[in-house]
Amino acid sequence: MFIFRLIRRVISFSLLLIIAIPLYVAGSIWYSARDSEPVKSDVILVMGAAQFDGRPSEVLLARVKQSKIIFNEKLAPRIYTIGAGAPGDRTTEAAASRNWLINNGVKKSNVLAIAKGRDTLSSTKAYVAQMKKANLSSVVIVTDPYHCYRVIKMAKDLGLTPTCSPVKSGVAAVENSSFKYLARETGAYLAYVTVGRLGIKLSDRLLEKIVYS
Repeated sequence: MFIFRLIRRVISFSLLLIIAIPLYVAGSIWYSARDSEPVKSDVILVMGAAQFDGRPSEVLLARVKQSKIIFNEKLAPRIYTIGAGAPGDRTTEAAASRNWLINNGVKKSNVLAIAKGRDTLSSTKAYVAQMKKANLSSVVIVTDPYHCYRVIKMAKDLGLTPTCSPVKSGVAAVENSSFKYLARETGAYLAYVTVGRLGIKLSDRLLEKIVYS
């Protein structure tokens, strides 16, 4: 009887963890989306998103606009844009972001395009490598509100001091984001801190298919 009670307790505890951990992560993501405050840093980093032949998508446009706002507020002296192109693209996410910023008043010398990365982790590794090469250590990451928690975790894990400046407008702003985005980011964060630590890579696009299908 003791063994059966022990087994029941182990099963109950395991089920509790299965429920409690995702709820805790989801709550942390929700809170980070609403409470992120950028601080003065070495670099403003614009996370990549889709572009259409050099024209930023609505999601990417909101990010570059937010980066220009905080650049004008002098939160950092330089902006990095990140993101490769999809197969068949004539340009990259990084180039589309950089061109928009230059066309909207930011000096060319203040913007560096890093045409690498097709998901959050590979993009993070690419810009962190560039920053370390330049002996820079602090970054304000501009992205969607529900994306902040994960990008900050990844940057910290790679040795940077990050904060996040979430977009305030567009389809990914807090008031326009759906529960599906929160669920997707919860799954993506848990994947990163579990199987990702084992070297198993799940791309953002695969996770999006899993959540939305």
